[in-house]
Amino acid sequence: MAAPSRLAGLAGFSIDRVAQAAGADPEVLRLENLDTDIPPPPGAIEATRAAVGSDDSNSYLPFLGCDALRAAASRHVARLSGAPHDRLHTIVTAGGTEGMLNALLALIEPGDEVVVTDPTYAGMLYRVRVAGGVARFVPFVRREGGWILDLQRLHDAVNRRTRVIFLMNPSIPSGAVMTREDWEEVARICESRGIWLLYNAAMERILFDGRDHVHPGSVGGLADLTVTVGSMSKEYRMIGWRVGWVTGPRRVMDRIGLVSIYNVVTPVGIAQPGATAALTDPAGAGVTAAVATWERRRNTVQAELEGLPFVRADGGWSLLLDTGRLGYDAAEASRLLLQRGRVAATPMTHWGMDNADRFVRLVFSNEPVKRLKGLGHRVRTALLD
Repeated sequence: MAAPSRLAGLAGFSIDRVAQAAGADPEVLRLENLDTDIPPPPGAIEATRAAVGSDDSNSYLPFLGCDALRAAASRHVARLSGAPHDRLHTIVTAGGTEGMLNALLALIEPGDEVVVTDPTYAGMLYRVRVAGGVARFVPFVRREGGWILDLQRLHDAVNRRTRVIFLMNPSIPSGAVMTREDWEEVARICESRGIWLLYNAAMERILFDGRDHVHPGSVGGLADLTVTVGSMSKEYRMIGWRVGWVTGPRRVMDRIGLVSIYNVVTPVGIAQPGATAALTDPAGAGVTAAVATWERRRNTVQAELEGLPFVRADGGWSLLLDTGRLGYDAAEASRLLLQRGRVAATPMTHWGMDNADRFVRLVFSNEPVKRLKGLGHRVRTALLD
């Protein structure tokens, strides 16, 4: 029997293949996966340990997440967006990725179009396809060493079949950061056509070089058209907890809640107290210090790659090296980087359309500056010698 059409062209993560090839060799520079060695907030660890022995945390109920965490997540988004968010219209999910799929299933019909960037996180792109949607790509283009969104192509991509604009900021894998002016263009499109903005906020405060944080809900009339998907994994370094949230207007959150119940049923019980502790930590749970560390690592990687065709990351955990300019497609460059340079880097082959197959991703969040020094020599040995 043939596979369902929604699986047509679906590609697996090449991250796993690179990681398996790298093995446990301590000499390999691990730049393939979005991990970080910066520890989670101590209060989150303490609260999680206590939850392991709690009967309340060992339950299916409540299906949409514990009240304390729903309230903490709604206050968090309200504070960052400047727009009110209600605990009753916020649900807890088993990671932000579950929240993205739940939202898409609640927002689109099969065949509806969803605008994404090129490149974009494969976990976003292929969830569009699993939900039955059709991805329409809008490219990031290089300007003055970094990325900007092609706003004319954004307008061109939207048509009568467009139901959702699905954006992450900073963007994975590019590290592109949208400006307030970019969000104002998004607002004009969404308001004029009644299109939903599905906003992946997992890295929204991981910004470099003094860039200002802009939540799209603070721009124009987007507050009433934005569904925000958040996560504990990146800013709070709580990857293994698998806790995220979705919040937005009541008229859509009821539908997203139904999908959530019949998808994963309930978020991770023993993880929710730790997430609550991190979101309510009056000291900020170490986010500012973590961002400063990631920025130092980014600076080191960019200095090491001086003279090579990389594109600056203005936020996030990774940047892209344009191996196409060096004469290699992404898969071959990834193979050579590991074989000759002992650098594990993921090819972006399935992470977009025009902007994908020529890039490899270098993740700088999981290796200290001391180990990142020498990256330039490794890359040149692999691709230039």
